Amino acid sequence: MGLTVGLGAGASGCSGSGAAAEGVNGAGGDPVAVLRQAADTLRAAGTARATTSMEMATGGTRVTIRGRGVYDFRRRLGELTVVLPADPTGTSEHRPITELLTPGALFMKNRGAGVPADKWVRMEAATTSDGNLVTGGATDPYAAAEVLRGTRSATYVGRTSVGGTAVRHYRGTADLAGAARAASADNRAPLAAAAKGFATAEVPFDAYLDDEGRIRKLRQRFSFVNGRQAAAVAVASTTLLHAFGTEVEVTLPRAADIYAGRLAEGQGAPAD
Repeated sequence: MGLTVGLGAGASGCSGSGAAAEGVNGAGGDPVAVLRQAADTLRAAGTARATTSMEMATGGTRVTIRGRGVYDFRRRLGELTVVLPADPTGTSEHRPITELLTPGALFMKNRGAGVPADKWVRMEAATTSDGNLVTGGATDPYAAAEVLRGTRSATYVGRTSVGGTAVRHYRGTADLAGAARAASADNRAPLAAAAKGFATAEVPFDAYLDDEGRIRKLRQRFSFVNGRQAAAVAVASTTLLHAFGTEVEVTLPRAADIYAGRLAEGQGAPAD
């Protein structure tokens, strides 16, 4: 399952009465419809700063991979600095990984696994069994939002705040196959791959939208089968968005700077 597994190895409709009424009247419609439109609302917002975390349990230990950067929802381009967890002694064994998120592909620098320090690894989202939702240790913010296009059931939980911003909290379940059918052209194949590759195509989530319908926090729970063990592995991916309208400049690597070799077993493989 790529980077994440490699690291591990080393009620449909609205809720009752008042809360449901506020969810419908205050957020512009039925919770399911509001969530299915969340990706379009982010495209209209343009850009944002993003903070990500990915939690997984392996070998009785829970590890968290954290990322921070910027994202352009109209161009589907982003850049994250991803920090891997420290070893059991508390010493970091890895340099931060720079990730460039693009339509259909992920570029990683400081990837390790025998990749020269000055080279980038390119991975095609549609060729990974998880649609690249967890492979890089961070979920592409727009792909995460497009998963909500497959929302099957959702409940309005109530008002709260995220980072000092008032938000509406929704809880529900999305279907990856349905999300793939409704997604933008670049995400159809990756989400379809995830629907087939995960242990289940159902994705439980908690979404926090501001009064403009923009995602401020999105926590999604994925489940996949690690080839080394029979039980499914649970991964919780959280995306936080803020500072909408921030400037985003992403420079893609030249072809000569992309690693052409093969990665170590269990670490994924660069695209041809």
